[in-house]
Amino acid sequence: MRRALFVVGLLCLSAAIAAAQGKVSSSWSCPGSASGQSYEVGDQPNHWYGLAQYKCTATSGEFAGVKEKEGTGTEFHEVMGGKSSGHSIFVVTMANGDHVHYAITGSTNLTEGMMTTGSNKFEITGGTGKFKAIKGKGGCTGKGNADGSSIWTCTGTYTGVK
Repeated sequence: MRRALFVVGLLCLSAAIAAAQGKVSSSWSCPGSASGQSYEVGDQPNHWYGLAQYKCTATSGEFAGVKEKEGTGTEFHEVMGGKSSGHSIFVVTMANGDHVHYAITGSTNLTEGMMTTGSNKFEITGGTGKFKAIKGKGGCTGKGNADGSSIWTCTGTYTGVK
């Protein structure tokens, strides 16, 4: 009898945890322009370090019924030939004015200095208002366009939003 109650209790707890978890499914459009500064390292051709800030617009995605609106990323990156890698903080402004914070590490492939493809992994580290306790993780894939802009598609999971 105790064992049956334990199993039922465990199933109820598992169902509550599963119900509290949401899915990340969003898309972003990012223009090619970014403000920042890059410095040539000088040890080999096409080796740069840079700091940039960019803005993107959500084309789809929401958390707990609140749509993602826009995001601002601040990024440190290293470029070596046809590859760039780096890490950034991406702050998403939600439709209700709250924020969701992402820590991102990723890389892109470059042709003549323009992104062709990219991928990253993210961790959702918190936010403000309704999203103060949000946590999550996932990843994105990106494709560069001829005008320097890019489109990113992101998937993952999150918890901590009621």
